[in-house]
Amino acid sequence: MAKARDTVTVKRVYSEPIEKDGLTVITAAVVSGGAGGGGGYSPDGENGEGGGFGVGARPVGAYVISGGKLSWQPAVDVNRLVRTVASVAIAFFVTRALVERRRAAAAS
Repeated sequence: MAKARDTVTVKRVYSEPIEKDGLTVITAAVVSGGAGGGGGYSPDGENGEGGGFGVGARPVGAYVISGGKLSWQPAVDVNRLVRTVASVAIAFFVTRALVERRRAAAAS
């Protein structure tokens, strides 16, 4: 558990400040983790148990300090954006097809 606890720390969420030419950038990420475990017995009286832990992270943006002013620059995950648009489009076309079928069935 100590290793898992060390995996999800603030240092994983925010980077160390990067400074160059009067500009400071601090990147940020979403870090999430989960753990699980279980055990059981077979009808023969044998037992077993197991567990696991996983961590995931994705960038969300960066704080930029320039000229004494702080701004937030969000990260754009193009793959996630494309998946979301595709999912909405598929749902729209499937729903539209169902509505048209019902209209056609009601008209006949």
